[in-house]
Amino acid sequence: MADPFDVRMRFTSQLQHLNASVNSSQKAAHYALKYRDMDEDLHSCILEQLERNSMNNRANIMYFIEHLCDMAQRENHLNFVRMMQKDILMVVDAVAPSDGSGAANVKVVRRVLQGLQQKNILQPDTVTEIEGCLKERDIAAEQGALTPIDANGQREHPPNQANAVKVNGVARPDKRQIEQRIEEDRERHKRLRESIWAIGDEGDQEFERLWDDVSDIGEDDYIAAEEDAMERRQALGLE
Repeated sequence: MADPFDVRMRFTSQLQHLNASVNSSQKAAHYALKYRDMDEDLHSCILEQLERNSMNNRANIMYFIEHLCDMAQRENHLNFVRMMQKDILMVVDAVAPSDGSGAANVKVVRRVLQGLQQKNILQPDTVTEIEGCLKERDIAAEQGALTPIDANGQREHPPNQANAVKVNGVARPDKRQIEQRIEEDRERHKRLRESIWAIGDEGDQEFERLWDDVSDIGEDDYIAAEEDAMERRQALGLE
């Protein structure tokens, strides 16, 4: 039997080193399902890393969660799914906090929530409820959610941006993190375009769909074809 401490440390390392590739998420999900008898401990690792890591890494963990729930559902190990359903609000708050520090992750959260709903992992009512919170965070981000709020609920003047290293206790992303996020988003968009244009194994499906959309040939079609042929012959001086 594997050492629980060693399993936890290895899984934590995988979460910390997730990137935009599907392989990294699938590898971590396979590892979690391999040690499914420790599912509660591994689930707690996910929540811990969401609290401790950078916003970029939290976005990667959010995508990983979709892979994990999907694979767990297909392998009929539903404990991971149930625990994530129970803690989904906590996950969203960690990935896209209400203080505006995770404004760049709001789209990530939306995309993953839609995927989980399509896979019947989350109920539509739950996604709708969370979406209401995300809209408020979108608005807050546009209005400068990083500025503090006074006791009357009014937003104070923004702090001096030149001297501010942290706002509301949240560190600003440095240049390296911004560049890393740009590269990871570019990689995800590339995969999304590839999936849109991907051709399935049954190559005749598109032809059959278009064929079904076309109406049956009638007498008017023959008349129109004859008229077109006559016009072409006249243009060529054959008649």
